[in-house]
Amino acid sequence: MRRRNFFKIAPLAGLFGLLNPGKTIAAIPEVFVPEKSDREYWIDLMIRIAEPVLKNLSKGELKKNMPLEKPVGYGKKVEEVTYLEALGRTLAGISGWLSLPADQSAEGKKRAEFSEMARKSILNLVNPASPDYTDFVKKGESQLLVDAAFLSHAFLRAPLQLWEPLPDEGKKQVISAFKSLRWIKPGQSNWLLFSAMVETFFLKIGEEWQQERISYAIDKHKEWYKGDGWYGDGEKFHFDYYNGFVIQPMLVDIHKVLVEKGLAKTEEYELMLRRMQRYAACQERMISPEASYPAIGRSVAYRVGAFQPLAQLALSRQLPKMISPAQVRSALTAVMKRQFEMKGTFSKTGWLQLGFCGHQPQAAETYISTGSLYLCSVGFLPLGLPADDVFWAGPAEDWSGKKAWSGGIYPDDHAVSF
Repeated sequence: MRRRNFFKIAPLAGLFGLLNPGKTIAAIPEVFVPEKSDREYWIDLMIRIAEPVLKNLSKGELKKNMPLEKPVGYGKKVEEVTYLEALGRTLAGISGWLSLPADQSAEGKKRAEFSEMARKSILNLVNPASPDYTDFVKKGESQLLVDAAFLSHAFLRAPLQLWEPLPDEGKKQVISAFKSLRWIKPGQSNWLLFSAMVETFFLKIGEEWQQERISYAIDKHKEWYKGDGWYGDGEKFHFDYYNGFVIQPMLVDIHKVLVEKGLAKTEEYELMLRRMQRYAACQERMISPEASYPAIGRSVAYRVGAFQPLAQLALSRQLPKMISPAQVRSALTAVMKRQFEMKGTFSKTGWLQLGFCGHQPQAAETYISTGSLYLCSVGFLPLGLPADDVFWAGPAEDWSGKKAWSGGIYPDDHAVSF
């Protein structure tokens, strides 16, 4: 087996108990260890990101222990919203991995542990007796809707692990908390999908729901479609990654539930899916041979979360035909190494810090704080594929950017008309 200097990756070895989240990177000696597979690397990195959130919140200690790093001019009325952000965004991403069947492997045992921590974390967030309780009713902070939507998305992605096992009282508390946010009138932007996602969750579980919030969000995004797989964030086109962070995945998954319930035509879902496939094809081509990608637009501090459409399509085995699962795995692995191995990405106690590549507080908008950063987790959705899936088992393959700039075989690219 090939061996190499693994110093940069050694801090990610949380899966096998080699590192506690509180350890500092500088405290780890330089060692040589066998090179890990891409899947092992992803799992260790995902655990390094998610474990501080879930371990603390499951014990009712998130407010006590999670630092609140925020940029100058932080604009949220209630700083407490950062804790809901941390949970909803973390679970929206690791839900793929949690949804795999239970088994007695080391990974399976770790997955069962994380599923249990996730459920306890959800209950602590909505239980008035918990130190980590978030009062949805009285806070008057519209940001709560955003992360109720991400948590709703997590429930849709892993219902057997995150929703169905919750006790009846806990379910009632979640539903009550989410319904208390209906006073919020989303702006004419991707925010319409946050309201729609919460109502879609209600529809999915058989709870009273408001159809107009879903219909309006869908109709407006149909109007805002700009072509070639890209939606405007509102009437105008914004050159940023909100098609990735929010718009494409939520539109597709909302339509999936509507079709399942007989409330939308299959053709409508398939159209949204084809648009996301085209967008994901564009994303894959934007990854350079060096595994960098353009740091454009707002919210770049969400890091690899920008590639959620590519990750989600890999998970659902619906990637565009011209992109192989192996090249997506290779590309995203390389991007993760560039972003998460940069010094300063994690604090000395294991929490994500503001930045795009490393610690760059100036890169964060005034609505971003520590909890916001955990949207990077949605880049890890393919971990919901078993280890023997072609996504993980296929030989490493150059992605489009490497093929194009190496003189290799590079297929032509064309806009789509739908």
